[in-house]
Amino acid sequence: MKKYIIIFLFFACTLSTSAQKLINDTITRTATIKTTVTGNAVLFTPETPALLQIAGAPKAFYTHFWEFGDGNYSTEPAPKHIYKKTGDYEVKLWATNNYDNGKPPTTRPKKIAISNISETPNDVASMDEDFILKRNREPVPDEEMVLVVSYKNPKEYVTNGKLYLFYNEHQYKANNFEILETRTYHNEKNIDTEGFAFTRNIDDDGTYLATSNTNFIETKTVLQDSTEKTNLPLTIANSKAYYKNWKLLEFNNLQPKEERNIFFSLKTTPEMLKDTSAIISVRGIYVPDANYDNHKVKDMEMEIVTSHDPNKMSSNGTFMNYRLVRFKTLKYKIKFQNNGEGPARTIRLETDIPDMLDKSTLKVLDMYPKCDICPKKDVLYSCLDTTFTKTQAIFTFKNIYLPGSEQKNVKEYDSTKGFVKYSIKFAKDFHKQKTKSRTAIIFDKNDPIITNYSTTRFLPGISIGAKVGVNSFSDLNNSESYFFGATLSPYKSYRLYWQVELMNNFHNYNANTNVSEGFVQDAQGLRFFQRTTSSNSFKNIDWDVPVLLRYNLNNYIGLGAGLQNTISISEKQEQSVLIEQFEGDTSQGPVISSKEETTSTTNSFTNLRTGLLFEATAGFARIGPSLGARYILNFEKNFNYWQFYAIWKF
Repeated sequence: MKKYIIIFLFFACTLSTSAQKLINDTITRTATIKTTVTGNAVLFTPETPALLQIAGAPKAFYTHFWEFGDGNYSTEPAPKHIYKKTGDYEVKLWATNNYDNGKPPTTRPKKIAISNISETPNDVASMDEDFILKRNREPVPDEEMVLVVSYKNPKEYVTNGKLYLFYNEHQYKANNFEILETRTYHNEKNIDTEGFAFTRNIDDDGTYLATSNTNFIETKTVLQDSTEKTNLPLTIANSKAYYKNWKLLEFNNLQPKEERNIFFSLKTTPEMLKDTSAIISVRGIYVPDANYDNHKVKDMEMEIVTSHDPNKMSSNGTFMNYRLVRFKTLKYKIKFQNNGEGPARTIRLETDIPDMLDKSTLKVLDMYPKCDICPKKDVLYSCLDTTFTKTQAIFTFKNIYLPGSEQKNVKEYDSTKGFVKYSIKFAKDFHKQKTKSRTAIIFDKNDPIITNYSTTRFLPGISIGAKVGVNSFSDLNNSESYFFGATLSPYKSYRLYWQVELMNNFHNYNANTNVSEGFVQDAQGLRFFQRTTSSNSFKNIDWDVPVLLRYNLNNYIGLGAGLQNTISISEKQEQSVLIEQFEGDTSQGPVISSKEETTSTTNSFTNLRTGLLFEATAGFARIGPSLGARYILNFEKNFNYWQFYAIWKF
């Protein structure tokens, strides 16, 4: 009986464990679309899973992006949408989890049927500009996001035009995006991206201009440059030089003031930069009338993140070429969101400024809420004040009104967000080392919210050096040795770095002379004294391949240690043998006979030698000329030597 009980318990535990594993493996985070349909009016509500609060972060919450299947969208949590026509529509929802541990929930599209028109839609113009790019969330590696391209006809007549979308910047080796789907609702057509067409015509009547900050200017003057955006071939060429991929769509019959949306589902690739402070971009180009080359350009910058956090700091200096940073201006962007139940009146951003940056060159490029820069005196109107400490820049929004996401009657979450974008240059003297910056965000008198670290790094770069010098072998006779070659190392490394060299070494020396003496007897039985002297000389062409780890103590002194392999690619050996015979019992007698023989042999790729090396340099340690001394301790006898050289790194 006891035996059966044990067996029963064993199977029960096994089944329980299996069931538990099955449940855990099949649990996924999903959001469900719920609808209430009244004629052609539909109320949408989401059912979302519980949030997994990030410890120490503000209260977690969802933001929503709805696509209604008729070319319209909403970011309200529970929107009401009125359809213009009867028919079947597929509704999509993307719910984004902010301050939450885990991936956003997935949502199955839901089909709804509109069978009758009970309400008349109230068409209200929603676009303040003629061309807008929006996204539903920041890009996270291996996650889907939606890009919305909105365009409006600014003309007083019906137009046919073109839309370009450029993505995946050349500066990043891996692609950041794949376009999974393009959803159009007004018969926009995909065109072969190689088939760019230009008219070379310009519309002089009310020409509009576009800049990167989306400020548009009316003018009658037409200048052919990239600022005024009338030279479409130039804009396309510049965009192709900056981005790897692009899409081209054509549209027709766009009525005056009519607004349209195109939706792109983008899959962020796993190879996307994992740096959470990197800024990437996509570019849209809008040609409202295909008869003319007048166009508008929008660059939409995005910050790569690993979790959805509205408060973040980012930079365009993720990876930089150290040779060119003197001419580069860094741009930083600090984003924040008021997650309170009421509006914020004062927002203080305490931002770290690394030592390698020059605080005096800081310029505020843009901000939201939009306001003036504060004067030196106190004022009652809204403004942005910038002050400095030894290690920080402090941006303070004064006398503003930024709604809270939990505030009553606030439906548009974008209205609760703000940012400061600024540029700054490098100081005159700085080293090749990465920097880290972050910001403490303080809403009114609340506790600070600390952002992620925004990092700047330098690409290793390549420094090629020319090297020439002499070798001193104290244990070899008549040694003459000199060399020249090249070095390879990271460009202008700060402290520790690897260096590889290839030296072409010319070496002439004599080996030790061997003398043997003794009595010999000839064929007739005569006995005499004989001395044999043999000597060897070498003429070598060697290849030295040192690999060493170097450390710069400062800008002028460097130390190094490593291994060196040497091989003789050509070795010419001459051996001379002198045989002398003397009358009598010693070499003091008269010479009976003397004979000298010389032989020569040549070998290739012989004498592989390995040793340790230690060195010190003085001069310009990181880049430029310097002098050095190196001691090579070979593992073979008689080949320890000193090396004295001059080197110039470029």
